[in-house]
Amino acid sequence: MPYYVFKVTQPTELIKNLSLQDSFEKYRDARELARGIRKELPLDSGTTVKMLFAANQLAAEETLMEKREEKVVLEWEK
Repeated sequence: MPYYVFKVTQPTELIKNLSLQDSFEKYRDARELARGIRKELPLDSGTTVKMLFAANQLAAEETLMEKREEKVVLEWEK
């Protein structure tokens, strides 16, 4: 299964724009690309770079588009 590197922009809370940058068979290659893209991005760009390990591009995109529930912070974890 390959590693996929995406640029993710989120203009609103409900909408995510995904832009596939590349896919790699080796983790190290994907990590280097993701780190390189992050270095080039301005801090206030609102763009994040995500790397996923998935069976195919569709599965990777579906994983990124999932709405996750917020983690419940317990009293002693604050």
